[in-house]
Amino acid sequence: MTRNRTPLPLTMQNSVIIGISGASGSGKSLLASTLFNELGSEQVVVISEDSYYKNHPDLTFEERGKINYDHPDAFDHDLMIQHLKALLAGRTVEVPIYNHSQHLRSEETRPIGQHAIIVLEGILLFVEKKLRELMNIRVFMDTPMDICLLRRIKRDVIHRARTLESVLEQYETFVRPMYLQFIEPSKRYADIIVPRGGENRIAIDLIKAKMRECLVDFNHHSE
Repeated sequence: MTRNRTPLPLTMQNSVIIGISGASGSGKSLLASTLFNELGSEQVVVISEDSYYKNHPDLTFEERGKINYDHPDAFDHDLMIQHLKALLAGRTVEVPIYNHSQHLRSEETRPIGQHAIIVLEGILLFVEKKLRELMNIRVFMDTPMDICLLRRIKRDVIHRARTLESVLEQYETFVRPMYLQFIEPSKRYADIIVPRGGENRIAIDLIKAKMRECLVDFNHHSE
């Protein structure tokens, strides 16, 4: 069931924003990509919270590797909010591109213009009040932690050139404690809670139906 949400000002009703949060490895990216693939690139753009990790080029690689990337302070949510407001106003923004292997932002950026639906995915999207209030629909992926850990190991070792030892150490030191402190409590802000990860077909169809409903409502208000 979804909650009633205060509508955004008419000047900021060009897009519908859906936020997908949950633990690392919970299926956020899979759900976001599924919505993108099924609704089409002309309608949907996906923005990852990871793109807004703060940049630390002044630190060594070893120093950057010791940062707690699962804490809200690791993200530049102010920039993310600024970009979302610009997109809602019909402007184009330059979204950072983050290199997980080097813990640095790339010199290149990703230009994003006007889309009907903006899908955000990230672990801490619901922690920042100003950020979550921009969202029309908030979805929380409620996946068991052991499954999340297995997915994280596969992803980080294969695609991010991490060692198994470093992944497990980071999980024990930062990932699990931050999940319990910040991510799991943010579940109370969700409109929809999805069990069993991003392959939950019933949940996907319900979310797509709600997104279309929001678009119809917004188009009606804009007339």
